[in-house]
Amino acid sequence: MKTADPELMRAINRYHVIDTIRREGPIARVEIAARTELSPASVSAITAQLMEEGLIDIHHVAPGGDAVRGRPRVLLGLNLAAYTVVGVKLTAFRIGIAVTDARGGSLSSLVLPIRVARQSPEVVADLVEDGVRRCVADAGLAMDRISGVGVGLPGVIDGIDGVSHWSPVLGGTPAPFAAAVSRRLGVPVLLENDANLVAVAEHWFGLGRDHTAFAVVTVENTIGLGLIVDGKLYRGAHGIGPALGHTRLVPGGLPCRCGLRGCLDAYASDWGLLRMAEEAGLLPQGDDAPDRIEGLVQRALAGEEAAAELFRGAGQAIGIAVSNLVNLLNPPRVILTGEGLRAGALLRDPLLEAVAENMLPTLKEGTEILFHSWGDEMWARGAATIMLRRIYEAPWNATT
Repeated sequence: MKTADPELMRAINRYHVIDTIRREGPIARVEIAARTELSPASVSAITAQLMEEGLIDIHHVAPGGDAVRGRPRVLLGLNLAAYTVVGVKLTAFRIGIAVTDARGGSLSSLVLPIRVARQSPEVVADLVEDGVRRCVADAGLAMDRISGVGVGLPGVIDGIDGVSHWSPVLGGTPAPFAAAVSRRLGVPVLLENDANLVAVAEHWFGLGRDHTAFAVVTVENTIGLGLIVDGKLYRGAHGIGPALGHTRLVPGGLPCRCGLRGCLDAYASDWGLLRMAEEAGLLPQGDDAPDRIEGLVQRALAGEEAAAELFRGAGQAIGIAVSNLVNLLNPPRVILTGEGLRAGALLRDPLLEAVAENMLPTLKEGTEILFHSWGDEMWARGAATIMLRRIYEAPWNATT
């Protein structure tokens, strides 16, 4: 479809009006026109249609100051009940779920401490179905009120076709997981790399809210990267997007789960830290259970030098990756989040030192490096936001 297509332009303008009302509302039409740079006539036509559809509603505000006898101002706000969606965050050992309103506000949430890894995709889909139905019931709703479900998980995920090509949760065999969950729930389902869902959520209500371009680096069982470029999620040519954890840190280095060697994941992710701790004799062979990495962190923070050195090395590795990211793409802001940052200054200080040492000097003043802690509910809300964004962008962009 060509960008000059009138239907496409109307869809784009509609999205920008909805997004402005979502961000700034309640807001007057004249202010919407100023922020979107659309004509007052276009804004009036679009908002009239949105009111007819029930997506926005009118807020009357009494005049203030000397205008107490004047007519109330007419402001427009998002109808929070227009859509209800569900977000799901999958990790190897738990499922986080949140039901949200049309703005992404939480209506109910829960965390299920379930060992998801090593289960077949069909069994995982069954677990997701049970959790979603329970969370929807906790919100006092029926499934026929749900407009869609967003599911986020780590790995190499095709967000367009809803396929997991490789994930520490679903394994290394391509799995059409979005379709599997959709069949069970009877609603549209989007599957997304968890770093991408955090990037969209940061853009909606986080540290990227006032930015049209920024990067999010997630540090957990794997290292992820989400990019917002010109206000949109960057996915790459095949819908998979960037895989920061599988960029080469050490040629011919430690083996990675993806089949390559020397990946960042092998040196800086929770999985990589546990493997290196086992090789060093600090831990017996075992799985990726949360208590194992937590115990290793506590030993490092208590002053056990061999354990502390692992986290310092991980911080340095992530810092080098972030500096390469900045040198390559020059985002104005890089946001780091995830449980893999739990070691605090032990990991953070070497990370920031490596960024400073390896970033181009001309980029240092114009680049912010921020840390943002996300709980399970916020991760799940991010997954819900992916679905809301798809709803609001349709039919303009069926791929974000």
